[in-house]
Amino acid sequence: MHFLRKREIRLLAAAFGLLVLAGCGGQSTSEKTEPSRPTIVFITDFGTANDAVALCKAVILQIAPNVRIMDITHQVPPFSIEDGARMLSDVPRYYPAGTVFLGVIDPGVGTSRKAVIVKTKRGQYFVVPDNGLVTPVVDRDGFDGAREITNPSWMIGDKVSSTFHGRDIFSPAAAHLAMGEDWTTAGPAVDTLVRLNPRVATVEDKGISGEVIGLDDPFGSLITDIQGEDFKNLGYALEDKVTLTIDKKPYTIPYEKTFMGVPIGQPLVYIDSRGRVGVAVNQGDFSKTHNVTPPVSIFIPREK
Repeated sequence: MHFLRKREIRLLAAAFGLLVLAGCGGQSTSEKTEPSRPTIVFITDFGTANDAVALCKAVILQIAPNVRIMDITHQVPPFSIEDGARMLSDVPRYYPAGTVFLGVIDPGVGTSRKAVIVKTKRGQYFVVPDNGLVTPVVDRDGFDGAREITNPSWMIGDKVSSTFHGRDIFSPAAAHLAMGEDWTTAGPAVDTLVRLNPRVATVEDKGISGEVIGLDDPFGSLITDIQGEDFKNLGYALEDKVTLTIDKKPYTIPYEKTFMGVPIGQPLVYIDSRGRVGVAVNQGDFSKTHNVTPPVSIFIPREK
């Protein structure tokens, strides 16, 4: 009896061990990679003082409840397609193929301008008004086709307003894309898109003539259209004094690598994170301090 009890105990222990191993093995083999959630990246000039953004997101989630909605900004200056294009242009580089970008800066809402889906050669989709908003992206990433959104099933239904296509056309179209639906069913092909033709800085013998194109809010630093490499070719080295004009007013400002290169409250010229010339005040607001409101001219002479 004593022998049998020991033997039974050993058998039970062995069986328990096999069950544990089987359970562990089953757990490892049954583990699955979490499927990636579709992503919509959203930019508008709607602001945050009303319900427009919330309504657009509600429409999206009714169609694609598992979608992840990321915001670029909803503070694009009202009606400014150029600012919207600038704020949108760099973001797609940090998202993978298949990402859907939803952009609604649409002063022509309700007119004959087209609502389109644009696909780039990076495999990303842009649901936007055909007003030039995606020009910088397409110029960089390549054009792989476009469709006009005319299929009612890609819209909110038969009650499309004449003033809120962000809710009624663009948001549902973005949601259908995020659900993996065939984008070619949204409407007919569009071969040519409306283009923006933004002013670019001009390199001359005397220096570079450009424009202050925006503000790096909330800091009030000036964003210019002068490329950093063009500026460096003028002959300036770090810590050199740069005598430039902004809106025809002269300033003498040091060229620095970081904001802390100058004392708090002092201005500096620097190359910003996008490779453009910027003008700032260390822990201050250059725009407010010097009453500069874009767009205004800027001229940087060659180093003498």
